[in-house]
Amino acid sequence: MHHDLLLVLALLFVVFLLVMLAQRIKVAYPIFLVIAGLGISFIPGMPVVELDPDLIFLIFLPPLLYEAAWYTSWNDFWKWKRPIALLAFWLVFFTSTVIAYTSASLIPGFTLALGFLLGGIVSPPDAVAAATVLKGMGVPKRIMTILEGESLVNDASSLIVFKFALAAVLTGAFSMQQATGQFFLVAGMGIVIGLVGANIMYVIHRFLPTTPAIDAALTVMTPYILFLGAEQFHFSGVMAVVSGGLFISWRSHEIFRTGSTRLNMLGVWTTLIFVMNALVFVLIGLELPEIINGLGEYSIWDGIKYGLIISAITIALRFLWIYPAAFIPRWLSAKVRKDPSPGWKGPLVIGWAGMRGVVSLATALSIPLLMDDKITAFPHRNLIIFITFVVIFITLVIQGLTLPFVIKLIKLKEIDNIARSEEQQTGIQLKLDELALAIINQHHLEKIKENELIGFYKDGLEASIDEGKKQLASLACDETEIEEIHVYQHVLLEVYAEQRKELFALRKGKLYTDEEIRKAELQLDLNELKITGLGH
Repeated sequence: MHHDLLLVLALLFVVFLLVMLAQRIKVAYPIFLVIAGLGISFIPGMPVVELDPDLIFLIFLPPLLYEAAWYTSWNDFWKWKRPIALLAFWLVFFTSTVIAYTSASLIPGFTLALGFLLGGIVSPPDAVAAATVLKGMGVPKRIMTILEGESLVNDASSLIVFKFALAAVLTGAFSMQQATGQFFLVAGMGIVIGLVGANIMYVIHRFLPTTPAIDAALTVMTPYILFLGAEQFHFSGVMAVVSGGLFISWRSHEIFRTGSTRLNMLGVWTTLIFVMNALVFVLIGLELPEIINGLGEYSIWDGIKYGLIISAITIALRFLWIYPAAFIPRWLSAKVRKDPSPGWKGPLVIGWAGMRGVVSLATALSIPLLMDDKITAFPHRNLIIFITFVVIFITLVIQGLTLPFVIKLIKLKEIDNIARSEEQQTGIQLKLDELALAIINQHHLEKIKENELIGFYKDGLEASIDEGKKQLASLACDETEIEEIHVYQHVLLEVYAEQRKELFALRKGKLYTDEEIRKAELQLDLNELKITGLGH
């Protein structure tokens, strides 16, 4: 046990080094994760790490789904709910159905229920992979919203398909009419339980004397509580996590009211999700040799062939769906036509960004080893996992590496009337400064004579407001101002880096206490976050 744990930690460290390399050469790290998983499987003498499939589903999926819900903007999600629903529900069902019938006819011994099981696993694209690839590419806001919203909801819909197909395989009985009715009941009640649980957690965060550490710990516990609560009543734990995550995210400004709480949570969740992503691919790397050995009557080349065919079908189905879904509603509805047309470029990027990732892999690994009788092996489990890995590998590596070139080639630009990021940030800061100045003038003007610090603050606010107004005017009419701002931000980041070195020197000099040094360091972090953003 100790040896296996040490091995997993060592492999995780190697994966982290690969991710650092990916950042240096500016390649999305999920691509390196899938390559690392494949590379681990070729290392001779690697032990086989066996985990309970139920534990994999329980440990990995709730936080992955919750984190995706947390970073989803409800306003943007609701605005683009139509294209999101068309992709997240109907494309998932369409893909799952086609994959089910294709695999049942293509793979000897494959039943329709197993086909739907495979379809439910490989149908949902991964937002983390797409967002990592598209980061810094200047992709229109509408496209990012649709991709992230789709990934949030299609994880839920695909996992419900997976659950029903799994039940059909285990029991040997399946009724489409009964499954459809059960789908809406299970999903609907899952949403209800998720919202009830989220409201309870909201009350705890909002009205009890929590600390930043307790708040962060509670947010980690929340997806598991929501998931297990819904599953206890045989409803959709996935929908409970998604709905609860969206609710908590929407009310987060009321719950987490201090900067230290938000920064603490950011660090906890960024680390947790990154490690979970890496760990899943390490586990598949350790299990791949055993999976290949357990393919039974299928050779490894059969598995690769089936995986390539399924990959090609999933990619083709997405493009087959995406263009009608983008344009048919515009032909039928004058309301939809009020929004600018996406043209052919937007759907192309959305279609090519359909990369599969960690959710598909974790779902495949959660397939039970045995049937309900606890004696018979689950049919074709290893083949399904192997095909899933091939689909992830093909979509992540091929689509992930080529997507930036596609975006540059077609010269994708913003099509909606959305202010540039720099303009929005300046406008927000201007509103905040004006509010602060109004508070000083209305309630604390007499204190300026007694406290010169307040006077300095007031003068600084007035100067900042004048500068903000000038900057907004120049941003509205001068494109060259953007480059000037980028140069300005680069200089600030360079200054902050040198200031950190100075703080380190001050700590060594022991002239100031560590506590005060840390406070100054935190202020530098906050200043840097104003430029770099929180990241996701």
